[in-house]
Amino acid sequence: MPDRRHFLASGLALAAGRSLAQLSPRAAGRVLIVGGGWGGLAAASRLRRNAPELDVTLVEREPVFRSLPLSNAWLVGRAPEVIAPAQHAAIAAQVGYRHLRAEATAIDRAQRRLHTAQGVLDYDWLILAPGIRYDYAPWLGDDARAIEAVRRDFPAGYVAGELDALKRKLVDFKGGVLLMTVPPGPSRCPPAPYERAVMIAWWLKSRRIPGRLILVDAGGGMQRFNRVFAERYQDQIQHLTHATVKALDPYAKSLQTEFDEIRFDDAIIIPPQAAPDILRQAGLLETDAAGGPGHWAAFDPLRLHAIGDERVFIVGDLLGRASPLFGAYPKSAHMAARLGRIAADGIAAQAHGVSPAPTFPESVCFVHTDVEPAEALRIEASYRQRGDGLITQSVRQREEPQPRGEDAEWARALFAEMLAS
Repeated sequence: MPDRRHFLASGLALAAGRSLAQLSPRAAGRVLIVGGGWGGLAAASRLRRNAPELDVTLVEREPVFRSLPLSNAWLVGRAPEVIAPAQHAAIAAQVGYRHLRAEATAIDRAQRRLHTAQGVLDYDWLILAPGIRYDYAPWLGDDARAIEAVRRDFPAGYVAGELDALKRKLVDFKGGVLLMTVPPGPSRCPPAPYERAVMIAWWLKSRRIPGRLILVDAGGGMQRFNRVFAERYQDQIQHLTHATVKALDPYAKSLQTEFDEIRFDDAIIIPPQAAPDILRQAGLLETDAAGGPGHWAAFDPLRLHAIGDERVFIVGDLLGRASPLFGAYPKSAHMAARLGRIAADGIAAQAHGVSPAPTFPESVCFVHTDVEPAEALRIEASYRQRGDGLITQSVRQREEPQPRGEDAEWARALFAEMLAS
């Protein structure tokens, strides 16, 4: 008969409603991490290194960690899958924490309890790193059937589970109008839609596919990409900037902006994005202009804990505004990993009776701006606190003509860092 610890280690299902609160020993304190992406894995690894006396459990509904930071090049066969999929249970065993395969459903901050589909867990500290959710409401309202049709037939490809379907879509596309939306910011990896557009345009051009990509862009694009679109792929890309989507009909395959109705043969629908619903349930969202819950998580930008709750830390793509000077941190893998480390250090400091010092992340992002010849940009962002207390952002872009796999080396190094305990 397996013991109680086995259920947490293996992620086996428990009877609905059964409490998991006492399944792990109290140790010096219990840390729960919700979300097994870059932020959650980085936090778990850092805690095992800097506070091994703490009991750490990562709650993640997916059994496998799969990330494709070079996904756009992978989609068109220009890059391998540089990080092999890995079982969360195996990562947990290697690094030294527990993995519970379950979906987090609610947070009771007053009682310090996390409700999951498998039962209830107590915590002394909680790290929330569940990523983003797609927000189709501005385009489809509450039409659940239409939302499901869009997710099924026109996947955004912003989570790893959708990328295989997106790759098949490109292989099967024989011509006509392929539409792709660029959502309003903030959104995950802002340069990614433009990099994807370049890859698709090259795909169409190099294979002489009689098709055209219509890019419906809520913003103005990026200068470097806009130039490439106009100079290299004017026959393959039609870029509609500052185009607000008013309606989307997945059955008639039509999209309406304030100026145009666009009929398409196939589409990649990247919708607006927001923090997952559990943040709303827990009262952890920013306040919007009307005084109601906003779209992103509110947090202390100096220490990453929730406003008014130093036992709950929030990291990764779900974060809202870090500073009135620049808005949100970039929603990228590198940034999420760095924020996960900072949150872990804050918990380790609290556990050791020390006031955590403010620490600021940095971000590195590689994007391809063309395919043949290969050209890339390395985008770096760094942060510091001004004398008036506000956080400032410095961004540097560096051209990398004829790259030699620097992006793959970066991805492998970042993943290896997360496995080090």
